[in-house]
Amino acid sequence: MLTINNYMDNHYIHRSNWLRAAVLGANDGIISISSLAIGVATASAAREPVLLAVIAGLVAGALSMAAGEYVSVSSQTDIEKADIERERQELQDMPEEELRILAEIYERRGLKKETALQVATELTAHDALGTHIRDELGINEISQAKPIQAALASGAAFTFGGVLPLLVVLLAPITYMEYALYAFTILSLVILGIVAARTGGSGVMKAVVRIVVWGTIAMGLSALVGYLFGVNV
Repeated sequence: MLTINNYMDNHYIHRSNWLRAAVLGANDGIISISSLAIGVATASAAREPVLLAVIAGLVAGALSMAAGEYVSVSSQTDIEKADIERERQELQDMPEEELRILAEIYERRGLKKETALQVATELTAHDALGTHIRDELGINEISQAKPIQAALASGAAFTFGGVLPLLVVLLAPITYMEYALYAFTILSLVILGIVAARTGGSGVMKAVVRIVVWGTIAMGLSALVGYLFGVNV
């Protein structure tokens, strides 16, 4: 027998919130730390300054990503809570008007007018506020903002992404470090695209091309900025 939990296991939309934060964090970690390492490596003949810059950037970046994600998603949560409270008050003050709005929503979705009114009436009797939150405001368990989850996913993913170029800094010869970082960054972005696509159940090629192209553009712009300021990357 197919249950709701089994049904959701066959779909991936419930992963969208944390997956978005994780992909963003990992992508930012790979590109930011690699760009930082490349910039310092081209200006230094020693490994220690590069290593120090990378570790500092990794710690600061992970904390910044987590804090930024928490603050931004918390703002979304505040808006959702305010709308829910507003909807609760409207249900108390004008229940007939809210019932009419709900029926019109179902009618626009394809139900006949009589059927839409009957569905709205029955759902309102069952759970008026929950029904309006879901169908009028468009807030549900899948789309609802989760600040802690987003912050942890983003911060952890940035750390993981930043550790990859850190390994290159630790192991690659200083003479060829910037070239190793370029190559390893592209490889890491390809792997990230594959993992993100598999986790989200989407097409692998499209995800890989998107993340590699934009990652390469970001690296190229970083190199251009370095060149304009007199650093030959």
